[in-house]
Amino acid sequence: MSASRTLAGMALAILALMCFAVLDTATQWMNLQYPVLMALWFRYVFQAIATTAVMMPVRGRALFHTRKLGLQMLRGALLLITSLFTFLSLKYMPVGEFTAIAMITPLAVTLLAATWLKEPVSRVRWLLVAGGFAGSLIIIRPGDVNFSWVMLLPLGMVGSYACFQILTSRMVKTEDAVTMHVYTGWAGTALASLALPFVWTLPANTAQWGGLLLMGAMGTIGHFMLIQAFRRIPAATFSPLLYSQIGFALLGGWLVFSHIPDPTAMAGIVMIAVCGAGAAWLALRENQRRFNLAPVEV
Repeated sequence: MSASRTLAGMALAILALMCFAVLDTATQWMNLQYPVLMALWFRYVFQAIATTAVMMPVRGRALFHTRKLGLQMLRGALLLITSLFTFLSLKYMPVGEFTAIAMITPLAVTLLAATWLKEPVSRVRWLLVAGGFAGSLIIIRPGDVNFSWVMLLPLGMVGSYACFQILTSRMVKTEDAVTMHVYTGWAGTALASLALPFVWTLPANTAQWGGLLLMGAMGTIGHFMLIQAFRRIPAATFSPLLYSQIGFALLGGWLVFSHIPDPTAMAGIVMIAVCGAGAAWLALRENQRRFNLAPVEV
């Protein structure tokens, strides 16, 4: 794995996380005025139709060729479950707080990467993951928040999303990225459609239509970038970068809902940013040693 390939994978991962932060912010805004399950269904319909319409003329029937249909459907189901937990969580808590709690995911991903995928995880990377996790706890401040059942919703998301990420990193070794993306959209659409008879509601105005389109676009683009990132970097390298999504989410919350991080939250953000930058530097250094590359001049 070359240094340029690693850096490209990290850049794609960060862009994907930016898309997800916009998706979460738009989701919270839509939750204030539109049924959760309808918004969830539209998000998957958009991804399925958009990806198929763009790629079908190029790939033809080969677009749907896969040797692991069961895993494709499982991946789609895992993402739908993750989205459902996300949508419900954002109905009851601020986007920044939700994203911070969701950052337990990298710890779960690293554990799964070390045990299931047998990926090597150095002590330094473990420390970076732990440092980012500690930064998220600084933002959450669990001792200052009264426990509520809604706090369990992000934990459900953590479990399903960690499994989704590990399955994605395993499947990209043999499956086509675009085919995976298409199956994810159609699997989510099929499962979400089961609820349509009970929740069907058309958007009432242009703003709601715009919110739904933004959610669909950000989900589609973000997950495609995520697949491409996993083709370039292992799950253990990707996981510390996930903490950057907290900063993007807090920015979105401030711009849309006027949620301003206090000094304690800012300290957590800085800690997360330092750990993410450390992970990027560590991955680049490892590749320089492996391929005897010249040091990068800065």
